[in-house]
Amino acid sequence: MTLPRFSPENDPGPDFSALIDKYGMPAISSQGIIENLPHGTTCVAIKYNDGVVLAGDRRATSGHHISFRTIEKVFQSDSHSGVAISGAAGPAVEMVKLFQLQLEHYEKVEGNSLSLEGKANQLGNMIRQNLPAAMQGLAVVPIFAGYDLRENAGRIFQYDVTGGRFEEAAFATTGSGSLHATTVIKMGFKDKLNQQDAVALAANAIFEASDEDSATGGPDLIRDLFPTIAVIKANGFEMISHDKVVTTFTEIINSRKEQNGGT
Repeated sequence: MTLPRFSPENDPGPDFSALIDKYGMPAISSQGIIENLPHGTTCVAIKYNDGVVLAGDRRATSGHHISFRTIEKVFQSDSHSGVAISGAAGPAVEMVKLFQLQLEHYEKVEGNSLSLEGKANQLGNMIRQNLPAAMQGLAVVPIFAGYDLRENAGRIFQYDVTGGRFEEAAFATTGSGSLHATTVIKMGFKDKLNQQDAVALAANAIFEASDEDSATGGPDLIRDLFPTIAVIKANGFEMISHDKVVTTFTEIINSRKEQNGGT
């Protein structure tokens, strides 16, 4: 077998993408952005004196259209860690499921759970592997948080679309309403928050983000839908009950009414 020969006028040069495009097989990199897919929006994580609070709204949007009102964005990844997702909803949920499976498999094979640092690195690798899809609009940008049993402290890790991992000292936000959520948390955060105050601050951040960002879903009193809130501390991952979440948002709504003269 000999290598194919090209005449000077037909030589494709070193560009392989141009070659396969010439023969009717467009390269992946030349494809356009995939549009109108459901995207998750705003999530936050806040450290407090006993651990970490994770919170996320329930809305997924496709452009200006509300695709889902009840999507879950806060997931337990193992007994002492959790993930809050934003970005393309389908790939994000599948990434979380695979992440959960990998952590469970490691624990069964090794007999010990992976360190929190190792879990954060593993999730970063998964995001990096998703980069080709992210270039076509299927980006996934989660927040990873957990309680480090070795350091006896809550820790928060934020990522960029390339899988870059950055540990945050106090809080993290992601999604379309992150700018507004960050402002609220900055104004209300202080060292040694207790759990009740941290949960209230996370709820307030989501509430204000939903008030300014159309892609972020706030409390829906008609459908009885509220953002999801979880805490991670020394005794493990725990979802805040629906009744407590309703009470927290009711207090926020009543406070806003008082500030606006009861209207």
